[in-house]
Amino acid sequence: MLREALENIEFDFASPEILVGVLAFVAVVFIGVSVLFLREQRRRAVRKRLFETREPDRRSAVAPRESRLLRFIEQVGNYVSHGRASTSLWEQLVRAGYMGRGAPAIYTGIKMLLLAVGISVAAVLVVPLEMSLVRKIWLITLSGAVPFFVPNLLVRMQEKKRREEIRQYLPDAVDLLEICVSSGIGLDMAWNMVAEEIHHVSAVLGSAMDLSNFEIHLGASRTEAMRNMATRTGAESLSSLAAILVQTERFGTSMATALQEFANWMREERHFTAEESAEKLPMKLLFPMAFFIFPAIMVVAMGPAMIHLSRTLMAP
Repeated sequence: MLREALENIEFDFASPEILVGVLAFVAVVFIGVSVLFLREQRRRAVRKRLFETREPDRRSAVAPRESRLLRFIEQVGNYVSHGRASTSLWEQLVRAGYMGRGAPAIYTGIKMLLLAVGISVAAVLVVPLEMSLVRKIWLITLSGAVPFFVPNLLVRMQEKKRREEIRQYLPDAVDLLEICVSSGIGLDMAWNMVAEEIHHVSAVLGSAMDLSNFEIHLGASRTEAMRNMATRTGAESLSSLAAILVQTERFGTSMATALQEFANWMREERHFTAEESAEKLPMKLLFPMAFFIFPAIMVVAMGPAMIHLSRTLMAP
């Protein structure tokens, strides 16, 4: 009796109705878990901010561990690079937002540690395989080179993300500058006010403006500070803004009109870029549809017919 009951339960579970119900239940569970996970992430961010403001002592107890790890990675990077970093590496790290003195050494140390870990893991997996020694060496070398270039990819992604953020919020900052200048506020004071306000929506652009303002207070000219800001961020829009401000100040033209025209030009450029991306979308979707969507549609559409045909042909 028990065996028959189990067979009936297995048969019922394999039926399409129950299978669809189980899949629907699993989908609902995954969606609910995802929603709860997102809420927990937001709560965790709020707790982290409260933790940083209200409990500095406990945070300082955790800091030495991180500092020791970073110090070790920095020592490895300094040993490999002999304490020197190329200008191109400095510029790339600064554009990605890593402006610390030990950033190049930490970057180099992370690359070397990833290379060592990749080679070690590849050696453990490849050495037991039956193949020639030359192929093993090549496979271990290539496997170790893959994690070695992961920091390059991450830095480039961070650099691109910062440029896109500046490009997105710069028209709003220019509008605020134009409003302040039109109301009679000087450019330096307007720059400070806009930098303080823009921090609430874009920390990247606000930090770049604060740093250029700090250079001006240290004695650098506005032209030099604006050009340095454009170089640090790598954003072409900031280079254009620096050129417009410098030329407007040099030739004595209306600052408010120049800022207004520049903001309109940036919005038009962003609109044209969005249209260009939309026109490229069908071509980008061609390969995923050809390799992933169309085969699935063919299987769903022709699968039952092929099964029925095979059963008909194989029937005695």
